[in-house]
Amino acid sequence: MTNGRDKQAPPALRKIVVLGSNAFSGQDFIDLLLDNPAHEVIGVSRSPENPDYRLRYRGREDHARFRFVRIDMNRRMTDLLDLLDTERPCWIVNFAAQSEVAPSWEHPGQWFETNAVALARLVNHLRKQDYPQRYLHISSPEVYGTCVGTVTESTPVNPSTPYAASKAAADMLLQTYHKQFNFPLLTVRATNVYGPRQQLFKIIPRTIIYLTLGRKIQLHGGGRAVKSYIHIRDVSWGELAILERGEIGRMYHLSPDRGITIRELVWTICKAIGQSFVDVTQDVGERPGQDDAYVIDSSKAREELDWSPRIPLEEGLAETIEWVRENMDVIRGEALEYVHRQ
Repeated sequence: MTNGRDKQAPPALRKIVVLGSNAFSGQDFIDLLLDNPAHEVIGVSRSPENPDYRLRYRGREDHARFRFVRIDMNRRMTDLLDLLDTERPCWIVNFAAQSEVAPSWEHPGQWFETNAVALARLVNHLRKQDYPQRYLHISSPEVYGTCVGTVTESTPVNPSTPYAASKAAADMLLQTYHKQFNFPLLTVRATNVYGPRQQLFKIIPRTIIYLTLGRKIQLHGGGRAVKSYIHIRDVSWGELAILERGEIGRMYHLSPDRGITIRELVWTICKAIGQSFVDVTQDVGERPGQDDAYVIDSSKAREELDWSPRIPLEEGLAETIEWVRENMDVIRGEALEYVHRQ
């Protein structure tokens, strides 16, 4: 006998593996995934889990549906494949990459080892398994190199740095597996992400920290390069929309409504903090391989997935400034420049 109000069974958990979970983008995406109680998330990274102030999901009371596994894809691929085959995730999201441009000139082999060779071993295994329903690959607009005009998802790749070349190789490799074996590939290229918890050597947190410490900010090429900054949570929302509703085999761009020069960006941060741009900046030579300005078109994601950026730059900068201020005691003891690890 029942009283007409049978208890509804709890929804089955959707198991998701996030590779590169220590990445700035990876940790934010994990936090967004955990907003859904039907998601069980496994994060994988080659390095130990980041400290709490760098991980948005660590502030949650309900992070029991997340667990972290430390595996280096380059050195322990067999362990990673065993983990995947044991857990059988229906979604796999790959943020794992060597992602810095300048050091890729000095260590190009390492960039290709992670971004292309390890990926080849991973996808060749996964294409033979029956559990992946969707695989989201995190690419980069850097693969387009220097372009003129508006860049769409069909613009040919033209990489101008070893990093960009390694990412272009990865993209083309994955496309061949989709075409040949119907591998459930989805690809995203987002413009310059920023926000709280970003690596401290990136231009926005570094500028805020330098202003706090009274250091000069170097503007490469006078800061005239135009970038398209987009808040990390806007990108995470877009990536989730692609996973949930994107068409298998397609590439999607995520970009803001307009670009901004580095010079204007630093000026905006100086104004928000109340310091003189002229007094705290210094023009220096341009980095090799710096791409000229171009516009990344994201109309496909906007029209097909009903996605658009929600967080204005000024709001996102204010949030990042507050994060730096709240964690300055910890940040003082951290490296403020890029530290290369093989």
